[in-house]
Amino acid sequence: MAVVAVFGAGAMGTALAIHLARKGEQVTLWGSKYDARVLPDLTEQRRHPALPEHLPESLRVLGPDELDDAAKGASLAVMGANSGGARSLAQMVAPALTDARAVVSLAKGLEPGSRKRMSEVYGEELGGRPVVAVGGPALAAEVAEGLPCAAVLASADDAALSEGSDTLRSDAYIVHSTPDCAGLELCGTAKNVGAIAAGILEGLGSARDQSYKNARAAVFAQAVSEMADLVERLGGRRETALGLAGLGDLLVTSIGGRNRQFGEMVGLGSEPLEAGRDMESRGLTVEGIESARDVHELAAQEGLDLPIHDAVYRVVHEDADPTEVLSAIR
Repeated sequence: MAVVAVFGAGAMGTALAIHLARKGEQVTLWGSKYDARVLPDLTEQRRHPALPEHLPESLRVLGPDELDDAAKGASLAVMGANSGGARSLAQMVAPALTDARAVVSLAKGLEPGSRKRMSEVYGEELGGRPVVAVGGPALAAEVAEGLPCAAVLASADDAALSEGSDTLRSDAYIVHSTPDCAGLELCGTAKNVGAIAAGILEGLGSARDQSYKNARAAVFAQAVSEMADLVERLGGRRETALGLAGLGDLLVTSIGGRNRQFGEMVGLGSEPLEAGRDMESRGLTVEGIESARDVHELAAQEGLDLPIHDAVYRVVHEDADPTEVLSAIR
């Protein structure tokens, strides 16, 4: 039995805590001050408002003032913050992590401003502990329900990768592993942008009473190819982008993720800023808003031509017409 502390009670952190408790691990879910909105539901109703499943009886839920208790004895620390909050969460919990041998990062995106990957951020703030990044198609609601999924774990540290894989793996939660941490984390960033593109086309189609099935397929395939170009240029493996961590994650996010939902709102006519605020008010962070900027800046830095990703950037950050995504098909 592994002893695991999950820091951050967002939807994915809570879903993974449910999964781990269900498979018999000793799990504590810790909510910071930023989780104040959901902590009453977690402690009193024993469920997260964004998830369909109640918490297992064995899953402990602790609040901001119980950090030392949450971290005590945990050999694996799971970090559930989004990419914008990763560094502040790490700084909060670092003094309490006396027993953790490895860190698992759930965020998909880069640190705003620095464009550092989550493994770099956590490595800097958590005493150089090895970091295992989680990618692949694993939506929080289905993980919480115990429905089948296949995730990819990546780390440069073989022992940490093995421990993380063994702890998370179950009959329903299939785990693949790779040493290509850079590739996996860049896929987790770019897929956010591709999913916004998919959502924009869905919204445009609804507004115009058109299906755009051909265009949506073309945009999806092109977004995968552009993702692979980005990953390869920045030192990752092209095959990472063409597998579960890239193509697979983009597909599931395009079907049912919050980035697709945001894109659909924009395609239907909402201003991007307004759509983002609306989703934030419902506790849904749209990582793709910042990811669009990150990918745009990385592409410019590397001299890469990424038409779909660039079109999403212009729509989201420069008030371009959403039909720019259609015009970007090559």
